[in-house]
Amino acid sequence: MFKLSLFRNTGWALCLLFAANVFAAPEKPRPIKIGTFLSESGAYAWHGLPAIESIRLYVQRINQQGGIHGRPIELIHFNTRSSVRLARESVRRLINDHNVDILLGGSNSGAAVSVIPLAEKARIPYIALAGSSAIVDPVKRWVFKTPHTDQMVVDKIFSDMKQRGIRRIGLISSSADFGRSGRKQAITMAAGFGIEIAVDEHYAPRVLSVSEQVGKIARTPDLQALLVFSSGAGAAMVTREVRQAGIELPLYESQGVASDIFLKLAGDAAEGIRFPAPALLLSGKMRFPVAQQRVIDDYTKHFEAAYDKPVSVFGGHAYDGLMLALNAIRRAGTTESEAVRQALESTRGFISTSGPVNMSSLDHLGIGLSMFPMIEIRNGRFSALERPSTAWLH
Repeated sequence: MFKLSLFRNTGWALCLLFAANVFAAPEKPRPIKIGTFLSESGAYAWHGLPAIESIRLYVQRINQQGGIHGRPIELIHFNTRSSVRLARESVRRLINDHNVDILLGGSNSGAAVSVIPLAEKARIPYIALAGSSAIVDPVKRWVFKTPHTDQMVVDKIFSDMKQRGIRRIGLISSSADFGRSGRKQAITMAAGFGIEIAVDEHYAPRVLSVSEQVGKIARTPDLQALLVFSSGAGAAMVTREVRQAGIELPLYESQGVASDIFLKLAGDAAEGIRFPAPALLLSGKMRFPVAQQRVIDDYTKHFEAAYDKPVSVFGGHAYDGLMLALNAIRRAGTTESEAVRQALESTRGFISTSGPVNMSSLDHLGIGLSMFPMIEIRNGRFSALERPSTAWLH
């Protein structure tokens, strides 16, 4: 009798266990953890704010559509407040405390470059959103980026100068990473374009005036143009002081001024400035090849509807970085680090706001000059000096 009772009790227990397994709630899929570190305040907020706004917008949209392979995206973000120290601390926390699957960030080159050793040591794919060539030159196994490099900027600027017969120029640059890297590229490439840099001035980040440097430029004879290699509020300050000093030379700058905020900060001093910038800056002002137009239209429509302000190329770089990351995860079918890294490196034919992306083991940027036109500021607005190429050739 005892044995039969035990059998019956055991049978009921097994039935209950089976029922519990059948009707238990399914386990939620592990989220894809995207770690971002961007400047929502400080000198580089005009880069960082549209970047994090773009990422938040599209993370929400993709989650509403079911995520990636049924996995939701979890965005973990730190405001670096335009501090290189806080950028490094943020990335340490993203890696060690939050175990993120991929890193996106760096609102300026100093921050983007400073965290490279951390990403490399942790073996986590990292997509940088800053311009310095040093981020991907030489190629680093775990590091990629979306903006055109300062080397490409100098190529476009010197080509334009050559067409205008400009041979003798002045150079003023920030001593921060982006300006320092741009200065190096300008000095290295000048002779190849038949250009002489007759005066070479630079200034420390966060200074309140560059009157001394501008004075030296004003006293240098026979200059035909001036190249300012800086970004953020510093670029606007230099621009204003150059014009206030009565220097009326043709003025060239980097893509770091490709923002409506620069127009407001620089005011009338910005008139006539030339610089190269991603074609996104011309959104609504010209038509692009169909695939490119589709990407630019989608991003522009959703960003402007969400935030009631124009798109920014800095937001575009962040959108591109997020989409490249998710495209790689989708193709890899996993968030395993090496698989995602390989998928990023093998990206081909991906259309970003900056043009077609074709990466390889030798190229962790993957974009060319085809969608990087020269821009001129006319009547307080950005105007195209050339149409982006439809050939899409590197």
